[in-house]
Amino acid sequence: MLNILACPIDKHYPLVLFEISVSEDERTSDETINMGILYCDKCTRFYPIIEQIPIMLPDELRDKQKDIEFLQKWRDMIPIDILHKARPWHL
Repeated sequence: MLNILACPIDKHYPLVLFEISVSEDERTSDETINMGILYCDKCTRFYPIIEQIPIMLPDELRDKQKDIEFLQKWRDMIPIDILHKARPWHL
């Protein structure tokens, strides 16, 4: 599915994928990403992947509190640029 996803804000393609691997047990054999982030390196927006679903909403429809909680929970596995500079908000 990564081959068809583009940033909903600026339509940039391809997005950069950062997979969050919690354990080998959570890794599936069919290359499905359970947790991670899609990142647009053009507009610097991030989109979390939660339970195999990319949350790719425009800024005005995003839940800031949930996005911040996601970043805090996985801060040790997320690139520093996303944590401190990504849009629409960051830590």
